[in-house]
Amino acid sequence: MTSNSEQEIQQKIQLFNIWALFYDDLISSLFYKTLHRRLLDYLTLPKTPWVLDLGCGTGRLLDRLAKIYPDLFGIGLDISSEMLRQARKSRRHAPRLVYIKGNAATLPTADNQFDAVFNTISFLHYPEPLQVLSEVYRTLKPQGKYYLIDWVGIGNDGYQEIPIGAGKIRLYSFSKREEMGKQIGFTQINHYWLLAGVGLTIFEKL
Repeated sequence: MTSNSEQEIQQKIQLFNIWALFYDDLISSLFYKTLHRRLLDYLTLPKTPWVLDLGCGTGRLLDRLAKIYPDLFGIGLDISSEMLRQARKSRRHAPRLVYIKGNAATLPTADNQFDAVFNTISFLHYPEPLQVLSEVYRTLKPQGKYYLIDWVGIGNDGYQEIPIGAGKIRLYSFSKREEMGKQIGFTQINHYWLLAGVGLTIFEKL
């Protein structure tokens, strides 16, 4: 029997597979470029960083990071085959960047593997946010950082659940993000507004 979470994931895969064809159009591209550029103001990475981008889409963030950090190695993970196909098309920065299909709640990565994990407008889609946070914590190295960028919730108790055509999206306030992170063992470094309604939370694994 298929669970509600599994049904929702399948619905979103279908949505993202269609969206992938238009993902890098002018409006969407400008939105993500702005977020990525502002993220760089708060980013700290070692000289030879290993990074993971959850919900990597067409790979634009990893592409930008690989240009700035010539010794960077990165994995982009997405549940959408079409998003990954778009990311792989140009083979930008191969073989330093690899794109794989997977679910953020069950990461196909090793313990203590990454210096940084990124999540840009993807966390809102996860039916099991604490499980995702636990997996991010597991795969980060000690002192590794998790950069969570998403729309900020303003509902009761810092949480909003909004039905959409493909399941639901879930928005969390800064304080709710911090609360969930602490449950897993993260230390919250700070919160920053990147755009109206979109905020960055930086967690660290000590």
